[in-house]
Order: sequence, then structure tokens, then C-alpha cells
Amino acid sequence: MKNIFIVLVIAFLVFSSCTSTKRALRNEYTVVSYNVENLFDTFDDPKIPDEEFLPESEKKWTMERYQKKLGDIARVISEVNSRELPELVGLVEIENQLVLEDLVKTAILNNQYGIIHEESPDYRGIDVALIYRRDAFTEMLHEVLPVNFPDDPNFKTRDILHVTGKVRNKTIHIFVNHWPSRIGGDDKTEPKRVLAASVLKAKVDQILAYDPKARIIIMGDMNDEPSNKSLKETLGAGSPDSGSNLVNLMIPDKTAGLGTYFYSGNWNMLDNLVVSQALISSKRVHVENQKGDIFIDDWMTFTNKKGDKTPNRSYVGNKYVSGVSDHFPVYFKLLYR
Repeated sequence: MKNIFIVLVIAFLVFSSCTSTKRALRNEYTVVSYNVENLFDTFDDPKIPDEEFLPESEKKWTMERYQKKLGDIARVISEVNSRELPELVGLVEIENQLVLEDLVKTAILNNQYGIIHEESPDYRGIDVALIYRRDAFTEMLHEVLPVNFPDDPNFKTRDILHVTGKVRNKTIHIFVNHWPSRIGGDDKTEPKRVLAASVLKAKVDQILAYDPKARIIIMGDMNDEPSNKSLKETLGAGSPDSGSNLVNLMIPDKTAGLGTYFYSGNWNMLDNLVVSQALISSKRVHVENQKGDIFIDDWMTFTNKKGDKTPNRSYVGNKYVSGVSDHFPVYFKLLYR
């Protein structure tokens, strides 16, 4: 009888310890943004130009390669926070709902994520999405913000995904972005990114006019850096110490010479994390250290001849090099007190 009592006490203490640890971790939320570089399935969709990513294409995009990429993306997501899976993950360059379902069903993510996604009119057939830990975030509603170009009506890009939900009992607005690329030249394409920023800014201003203390998270691949017009002037995202209504958490790393995308021998901070002032100045819900970070691990990288560790992409042209993505993910920790 005495032995049974001791076993029960030990079991209770172990359970209590696990519960306390889980409760402590719930005071910390990891928010990730990741451009996963052309996550296409292997099936032909006649509505979009996906012929490049089929088994019979020059790239030979087979089921085996697709499954490897899914597993690698899941591994990256899982390693951003070594203690537990991130609560909120914005994804860029995904083809459709199917690839998201396949991703969250991987052994690593273990079907713990809900999916929020809408098809965009993008000319390449790629979209943005948000996946979220169902035990940590509750969706209230979502919408898409179309980005249209009156001077170039035939140009189609990604919609901005706006998700409103609850983290614990606090309402949070999340915007996932993928603004027009720089193909064709930075200066020539800049007006398109400025227009995308203006669409986002109009919605953010509307939210802040209703609630000046609204908690807003803006993430994604803007194809612009923190100092470019779209982010700095149009959106008005300043540095963490600027006191501006919107704060770009990646400015400190950019100032330190870091980046998420390596092009022509230079680092570019194209992946940005922007939050409202409420998530900087609040003592109860705030961004840890008032900055974002870039997640890098050796297995995700390629070392060039100069010794730079750059993102190891899936393809170089049509040559398969088996990497994960041509971007590094960015993230921050949201702390609750």
C-alpha cells in the first residue's frame, strides 16, 4: 500500500511539473514568416502556369522531391523554437490548399495546425497563407485585400491576407504579404510595391482609427528593404526606438548588415516583420527585445566560394540542388505577462 502511495505521489508531481511547464510556455508565442520558394504540388492545374513543377518538366518535380521539401520546411518551422512548435506561421510562395494540407500532415508538424488560405489571382499561381497552432490561436474572421494596378490592369499579384483572431483573450490582426518582385529593375517595379503598401496602410489606418491600441502583426516577403519607400514612407514603419505607430522589427538586423535573401553578393532584408506600437510599448503583451531575428541553421545553407553561408535553394535554374528555400525565415517572440 505504501509503495502504491509513493507511485501516485510521483505521478502527480510529474503531471504537475509538465502542466506548469506548458502553462509557462503559453506566456511565450513564436511568430514566424517564411518564403518557402515555390512550394508546388506535382499535379497539373490547368488554371495556372504550373508546368514548370511537374514530374515530366525539365525540373523533374517528382513526388519524392516534393515530399522532401515538405519535410524540410516542417523541420525549419519546428526548429525556430526548439521547445515547441511556433504558434503562428505566415507562408509565402505556396501553390494551393493541398500543399498546405500536406505540410501540416507531415510527421514533424503532426496535424497540429489550422490553415487560413485564399486563392490569389497571381500570374504565377502562388499565394500566401497563415497556419496556426489550434491550441494557441482562435480565428475570428479573415479577408483578402486585392492589390490592383489601374495603370497596368493585366498585371496580377498576390492578395494580402488579413486574419483577425484571439491569442488567449487578446484580439490580434495579422497581415501576410508578398509584394510584387523586382524583376525588371528596382526603380521600374517600385511603384507596384508602393501601391501594395498603400493598400495595406489604408486597412491598418482603418483599424487604428477604431482602436489606437490595436495589436497588429504584418509579415511577409515585401521584395523591399526596411529603408525603401514602400516600407519606410508609404507604410511608415520605423525603427523600434522611433516611437512610430508601426515598427519594423528587422531594422536592427539590417543595420548590422544581415539579410534573408542573398543576391549578386549582397544580403537583402526582403522578409519583414512589422508590428503596431501597442506590441512594443505594452508591458502585458509585447515583442521580446523589441526586435525580430533571422533563423539560420547550417543544414539549411550553402557555403559559396567566399565562405558566405547563404540559403540553399531547391533549384538553380533547372538543376535540382535539394535545398529548402532561397530565403531564410524571420521570427519574433511575443511575451504575455
